[in-house]
Amino acid sequence: MSQKQWIAAAIVSLALSIPLSATPDKGDTEKRLQEAANTIDEIMSAPDKGIPADLFQKAACVTIVPGVKKAAFVIGAKYGRGFMVCRNGKGGWTAPAGVRVEGGSVGFQIGGAETDVVMLVMNQDGVNKLLSNKFTFGADASATAGPVGRSASAATDAQLKAEILTYSRSKGLFAGVSLEGATLRTDEDANKDLYGKAVSNKDIVAGTVAPPASAAGLLSEVKKHAG
Repeated sequence: MSQKQWIAAAIVSLALSIPLSATPDKGDTEKRLQEAANTIDEIMSAPDKGIPADLFQKAACVTIVPGVKKAAFVIGAKYGRGFMVCRNGKGGWTAPAGVRVEGGSVGFQIGGAETDVVMLVMNQDGVNKLLSNKFTFGADASATAGPVGRSASAATDAQLKAEILTYSRSKGLFAGVSLEGATLRTDEDANKDLYGKAVSNKDIVAGTVAPPASAAGLLSEVKKHAG
């Protein structure tokens, strides 16, 4: 191995040994909650370019990951941290559960910029799979790029039957996006920040945990658009 090859291998090895993100503090987690609320507001306020209202209103859960980005040094690696909220069966929404998205393709838009990702989970099967310890898009459930517009009339048969519809926004451009190969898992650190103790996403989505005050903005935006 040449000296250049050795140096390159050493850099990659070092990068892979470093966590993709440091453990957040409570302020970082609450800031990300507000960013998730802003993402929904901005996407749904864009004339004729948002998520179809009729699909949003049918979603069992909504997952928002603001600022998915490339990991420094690690070729092809991408990661983001966000939250999922689900219907509670009483006309409202559950407290937010922390999630991490890692790896896979986050679409042509990502380039070197951060990309907001939104997912609509359309049925209970999708919810159950999303709440597993580690979920892989395309392998563990039918996930496809969602249709864009004020109505779902242009949605394809595959989109209408998908368990999860996925979207992204980067540099003002909003579109359906494939997350094929990306994984989603619980963000345990975020949950500890929000609830002061270790709590599983299953328990949060089951409605056994009251939402923190910092989640009011996100829950208000989801309720506003999804009913």
